[in-house]
Amino acid sequence: MGENVQTSAYGSWPSPIDAALAAAHDGHPEWLGFVGDEVWWTEPRPAEGGRRTLVRRRADGQEESVLPAPWNVRSRVIEYGGHPWAGAVVAGEPLVVFVHFADQRLYRYEPGSEPRPLTPVSPVGGGLRWAEPQLRLDLGEVWCVLEEFTGDGPTDVRRVLAAVPLDGSAVRDRDAVRELTDDRHRFVTGPRTSPDGSRAAWLAWDHPRMPWDGTELVVADIGSHGTLVEPRTVAGGPEESIAQADWSPDGRLLYASDRTGWWNLYRDGEQLCPREEEFGGALWKLGHRWFAPLDSGLIAVVHGSGSTALGILDPESGELVDAAGPWTEFAPTLAVHGERVVAVGASPRTAYEVVELDTRTGRARVIGAPHDDPVDPAYYPEPLIRSFTGPDGRDIHAHVYPPHHPGHRAPGGALPPYVVWAHGGPTGHAPLVLDLSIAYFTSRGIGVAEVNYGGSTGYGREYRNRLREQWGVVDVEDCAAVALALADEGTADRDRLAVRGGSAGGWTAAASLTATDVYACGTIVYPILDLAGWGTGETHDFESQYLESLVGPLAEVPGRYAERSPVEHADRVTVPFLLLQGLDDVICPPAQCERFLARIAGRQVPHAYIAFEGEGHGFRRADTMTRALEAELSLYAQVFGLNPPGVPTLELVK
Repeated sequence: MGENVQTSAYGSWPSPIDAALAAAHDGHPEWLGFVGDEVWWTEPRPAEGGRRTLVRRRADGQEESVLPAPWNVRSRVIEYGGHPWAGAVVAGEPLVVFVHFADQRLYRYEPGSEPRPLTPVSPVGGGLRWAEPQLRLDLGEVWCVLEEFTGDGPTDVRRVLAAVPLDGSAVRDRDAVRELTDDRHRFVTGPRTSPDGSRAAWLAWDHPRMPWDGTELVVADIGSHGTLVEPRTVAGGPEESIAQADWSPDGRLLYASDRTGWWNLYRDGEQLCPREEEFGGALWKLGHRWFAPLDSGLIAVVHGSGSTALGILDPESGELVDAAGPWTEFAPTLAVHGERVVAVGASPRTAYEVVELDTRTGRARVIGAPHDDPVDPAYYPEPLIRSFTGPDGRDIHAHVYPPHHPGHRAPGGALPPYVVWAHGGPTGHAPLVLDLSIAYFTSRGIGVAEVNYGGSTGYGREYRNRLREQWGVVDVEDCAAVALALADEGTADRDRLAVRGGSAGGWTAAASLTATDVYACGTIVYPILDLAGWGTGETHDFESQYLESLVGPLAEVPGRYAERSPVEHADRVTVPFLLLQGLDDVICPPAQCERFLARIAGRQVPHAYIAFEGEGHGFRRADTMTRALEAELSLYAQVFGLNPPGVPTLELVK
């Protein structure tokens, strides 16, 4: 192959990975569960308006989507959602309940018949929403988290545990929904019932804390008529985050707590496998699972530092054995049945797929949503796991994806353009997995560096806490430090660096353009741009007080909110940028973009703003994602002087 390699400029290489291909492969299997012996999960359909369908894997290995369009299995509880379905076998046939995105009602579904609603519609505010349904066939109920709006404002909301009758009697009668708890806590997760049915455990937390700051583990007795009696806090607190709780087969309480600085596993308060690793993570969605107890007493765990592995922990010996396989990242979704464990894993060469681990043999294999190379894998990037040194000598973790093409190389001495990617959250993580939107750039000769800046998950609480009151400072400094280090070492072209990010990453990208002169341009996607607005009613309830820890108490440091907001410093933006926004976004609303653009007007800064109808926070439709990627590439082409073939030109206005 070596003889056929052509020499051509970075950014001009022809690639089979076009934007439509990247968009078609966006999203991944989520929310695993067993229905009898069968594994079911949710899966995205970008070409069908971005809906999430429910997939059933039959005993013979056949996969089928059980709900046709327009059914969309997705909860809006806390806006990020949670586990949206549950199932069991009744009289030999599956009985499934699920949340439908459009109306947020809970539906009952038996294959062969139309889904039937179980919950009423509420005309108040955001209505009635449900997450983490659990079938209680013995009681004829579904136990869930209920989020109920009490007014029209985003924070006019209460959350309780509730029981919905399976017979449909609550369809027009809100009073037929039985509340299992009061609303003393602002946030709750779904109850996990002990094996003997005598107790339930769940997590709770309150403003201004986020679940990775401090949560409480609550246990209650289950009374004779399915009531929750005497709820009491047994672990957790303001500076201790419990990420998940469950029960061992013999009725002992299992949970993941970060009381040592790392999320480790505990059983009735005793630490099971002390390691400087995470056995839990940030609870952005209700029902995330990093561990699952097996009937044998062993525990399936997703764990690691930085990347994650799937392992089996023996709580008696502390021995932990990881599944062999190519996967470098497992999503926080696990399901177990007998001695079977299913998980969702990915690697730099494979997208997320459903993996089953047989605990008897230790063998893992792909059983669902198998990765299928849409192009020759020779075009995939080859990431480097790196650490850089930032201000004060602090470590910064990053994944560097150099330009890579099997048939093209750049002229000797040329340095490639690089784009620094800032992940969302900001309490989140850039996983080490195959992402065709990264390959879209690297296969054309543009490098990508994903920065897990201070504040990211996966590296312990101390690393996570670096961002406390420092958002807009540490994240911006860390991204800049990585960009400049790549330039200094001769990996990247100092004059052709860009920054991009979505959501909290959109904030970091925008703040980077107003606070540094490192980048020649930037791509800002559904961002936060105005802290004061966002901290006073311009977002949803879950994150409405997030800034109290990320920036500082608004009442005490209002000046800091103005000082750091890109919208207040639009005059400092001197380089071209692209702004992308969904018009239905209730988390980072379009008003923030419009305010920013109004202050840019007349400043002679080339830019483009594309707003997408019908898109919320996080783009899900194939046509949206295609246009967004092509626009981003065109921005870099114009600013960096590149000539990528076949990309429509983005019109930049001043």
